[in-house]
Amino acid sequence: MEVLIAPDSFKGNMSALEVCDAIAEGVLRADAGAVVRKLPLADGGEGTARAITSAAGGRFVSARVSGPLGKPVDAVFGLIDNGRVAALDMASASGIELLRREELNPMKTTSYGTGQLITAALDSGAREIIIGIGGSATNDGGSGMLSALGFRLLDRQGKPLIQGGEALDNIASIDISGADPRLRQTRIRVACDVNNPLLGPAGASAVFGPQKGATPEQVVALDAGLTKLAAAWIQAGLAADVMQSGDGAAGGVGAALRICLDAHMESGALLVMKYAGFFDALAHADLVITGEGMSDAQTAGGKLCSVVARESRKANIPVALLSGALGANPAALLKAFDYAASIACGQTSLDAMIRDSRADLAFAAENLIRATRMFAVAEFSQTTVSSL
Repeated sequence: MEVLIAPDSFKGNMSALEVCDAIAEGVLRADAGAVVRKLPLADGGEGTARAITSAAGGRFVSARVSGPLGKPVDAVFGLIDNGRVAALDMASASGIELLRREELNPMKTTSYGTGQLITAALDSGAREIIIGIGGSATNDGGSGMLSALGFRLLDRQGKPLIQGGEALDNIASIDISGADPRLRQTRIRVACDVNNPLLGPAGASAVFGPQKGATPEQVVALDAGLTKLAAAWIQAGLAADVMQSGDGAAGGVGAALRICLDAHMESGALLVMKYAGFFDALAHADLVITGEGMSDAQTAGGKLCSVVARESRKANIPVALLSGALGANPAALLKAFDYAASIACGQTSLDAMIRDSRADLAFAAENLIRATRMFAVAEFSQTTVSSL
């Protein structure tokens, strides 16, 4: 049996590579003769740059940038194709995992460090940038990122805005004359599987603001600020509208990249899968195992694991989902996966589930392979008896 292991990370717990290692351990315990192929994946969030760079045999570069609340952080990006292409994660500079829960505040957090990370990639000589924008802690419409790249966002007195989502209430105009000229010669590809527009009930603030610490009152204020930012973009002749699919990604960074940097949105999952060699590996697989930290209705709606499942089923390869936890209506997952299960083994607290996750994941993988072998033996026995 050849098993292709192609998971996302278990956010805040195990990297995608660590997930691969745990699943492989369980598979080989059940079938020592199995051929295992490990492909750690991502869908535009944390781990995207690492997955692409590792798969392409590139190298990693560290850059000191401003974190989401201004504290310096060491972000890492990858260089591939002889340094011509840079792979970046917004999460490494402006990510939610860089903050403690009590620090989350999209009124204050800024994407400035993401702009600095793009500058570092340009300084390295890259002229194509792949940027994953998942996992952000910000809702500033990319205003911080643009400021770091030389755009001037000005208030009614012509003074530069302070950083953070709440500052957008004061925006009056945008001056693009100081933007880094290298951006015009740089192709920017955005790895993102979020389809939300910038504004309104399905927009950045309403849908993702609460996950980043926004109160209901702050959600209203943040949406109003993004509305003013959108008006400034339109007034400057940069955009005709701000309601395109993906504009609401990363608190509006999706819109800023499209409108101001002429970036192109791509499926983060498919982009990483192509670089990682998923489709070549799939051609030789008998079973695909994917996984993530939490599975719910969003999983079946287009997250990485469901993309893995969709492409596997197109190739008539069975696909199993091993998840840290299953949310409401887990039966719906069986529309996307041939097998779906939580790896939890009776723990009653999140801390205990995280503590035991690696062992539980290995056990779940072992159990899955034991079951497939059992059914294979039963099918063989039935066929043999029928032929007598």
